[in-house]
Amino acid sequence: MTQRAPQVTADRNRTLALVSALLRGVVAAGLGLGALAVLVVVVWISSPYPDSGPDGALRAAAGIWLLAHGAGLVRPDTLSGVPAPVGVVPLLLAVGPLWLTHRAARDAADPEEGSAAPSRAGAFCAVTAGYLLVVAGAAAYARGGALRADPETLAFPVVLVVAGAAAAGVWTAAGRPLGPLPSWSPPALQEAVARTLFRDRAEAACRSAAVGVAVLLGGGALLVAVALGRNAAAAQDAFLGLAGDWAGRVAVLLLAVALVPNAALWGASYGLGPGFALGMGATATPLGLDGVPAVPRFPLLAAVPEPGPGSWPNWAAAAVPVAAALAVAWFTVRRAAPADAPRAQAWSWRETARVTLLAALGCGLGTALLAAPAGGPLGTGELSAFGPVWWLTGPAALAWTAVIGVPAALLMRLWRLRTPGWAWRGDVTGARDSPAPDADAGDGRAAYEEAFEDEFEGAYEGAYEGAYEEDGGGTAGPPRRWWAPWRGRGAADGDGGPGVPADSVGPSVPSPAKAPAKAPAKAPARVPGAASGTQPATVAGPAGAGFEPYDFLPTDPWHEKGARETRWASLQRSSGGLMADFPAGTAGTAGTAGTAGTAGTAGTAGSGVGRTARDADDADAYAEDAGGAGGRGGDGPGATS
Repeated sequence: MTQRAPQVTADRNRTLALVSALLRGVVAAGLGLGALAVLVVVVWISSPYPDSGPDGALRAAAGIWLLAHGAGLVRPDTLSGVPAPVGVVPLLLAVGPLWLTHRAARDAADPEEGSAAPSRAGAFCAVTAGYLLVVAGAAAYARGGALRADPETLAFPVVLVVAGAAAAGVWTAAGRPLGPLPSWSPPALQEAVARTLFRDRAEAACRSAAVGVAVLLGGGALLVAVALGRNAAAAQDAFLGLAGDWAGRVAVLLLAVALVPNAALWGASYGLGPGFALGMGATATPLGLDGVPAVPRFPLLAAVPEPGPGSWPNWAAAAVPVAAALAVAWFTVRRAAPADAPRAQAWSWRETARVTLLAALGCGLGTALLAAPAGGPLGTGELSAFGPVWWLTGPAALAWTAVIGVPAALLMRLWRLRTPGWAWRGDVTGARDSPAPDADAGDGRAAYEEAFEDEFEGAYEGAYEGAYEEDGGGTAGPPRRWWAPWRGRGAADGDGGPGVPADSVGPSVPSPAKAPAKAPAKAPARVPGAASGTQPATVAGPAGAGFEPYDFLPTDPWHEKGARETRWASLQRSSGGLMADFPAGTAGTAGTAGTAGTAGTAGTAGSGVGRTARDADDADAYAEDAGGAGGRGGDGPGATS
């Protein structure tokens, strides 16, 4: 009994979790249907002359709710006696059911802490099944009303729409991963999706495609608003003529608001070129309106252009797809060449073009998916074709964004990479944040070198603060340092730096790495002498004709014994145990540490640490700077280490 109890409890918890997910789907469908039913009943109550009783209003509400999911409706009561189809879906009404389904699946797959969670597949199936139960009941109830659901459209697209929203909710609960793919998918595709590079490129393409679709919708809505403003009188006459009482006008206003996204898609299709159909024999495009349109009397349809050839205001609608293509290119280049990343991390031009093409493909698919329910039949005669054609609008969006977006993305990438200072700053950041480690020395040597640079640089800057005054009263920047080539001072092989003769520093000064190719040269610095205050002679070098290196180190108090001992103790703490515990030597002994085997003696200011020969350059340089005797002074053998 003890062994079987946990298994029984686990099975029971799993079953309860599936039942809870099923109920979540039922509740989500009930909330959407109930909200729409309340709205329809309020309009029915406020109407002074209702056509039917409350049962008819509720049946109409059920039919409209099914229409929001993409189901086709049929109006049996027509003047001709022939049932008329209704295929135009008010897209604003579809937002509520889709969001409720998404939220139900997300909460079912990721329940509150302490509650049992079903598997992702179980949550998806349970929420979808619970929602479709309510869909079937609403379709059966609406059969006797004025708007009946077409049974053929219940399987497609209603089931597909509900399943897609539920799958998106489960995917959101899982953290929106881009993999792994199911085991039955091709191995090559599984391997590609498993790569981080592929996921990054796919995410960038999806974001850019979403931005392109949003710009198309915004541009289409702007076109409709401008057209309605120009034909405001016709829109007002249509609005006031459809209903004489306030209840009817409120109903017309609500229907117009629900069709605003449809109007935006109509405007986007018009700007893309294919336009939209106004009956079987009429099509509106920027080139003109051909045929005789069969336009019902409705306020939003007052934005339809006049019959005849188009003029420059109609042609200006092409700015909408151009703006969408540029938006796709811009958001792709923001990921391809970010301004805060090293130049080496920028995508190649092939990768940029490939991702832009994928984004254009996604923009075309999204536009086609939205344009399909935005249009459809409203009757069996002239109005059997009404609205944009999805299989023309989608390819048009793909063509515009690909033809304009790809070259624009490549030009933007080229411009961002050639902006003065941008790539250099990125390279410097990457070089300083991730220095190349020494394979022989390990972490202790890296800590030692970092402490050496920080301590010496801070003391040097303090000693030279306010000492670099130009003849005219201006202040020049600090001198370039041989241990920091990224600060604008590159060095040729075999000398002490740009513009510094080899015999002025001696063989003990190491040859630093060359500066990046794009590093801007700093302004020439003029350095006074140690005591006399005279300026050294100007030396022509790679930095320009006015480059003047510093000559001798000053004899300031920071060279005294107390300050040197303080720096020596700091270096010992930062070396990670590589330096022995003995006092700092005097300035005079710094120049006497001269053999190749004990080069570390000069590097530690004259004491007896037996470091290897690979520290000879750093050691001698520090010795000459600390004592002023072994390097440029020339009176000690430290320069020959």
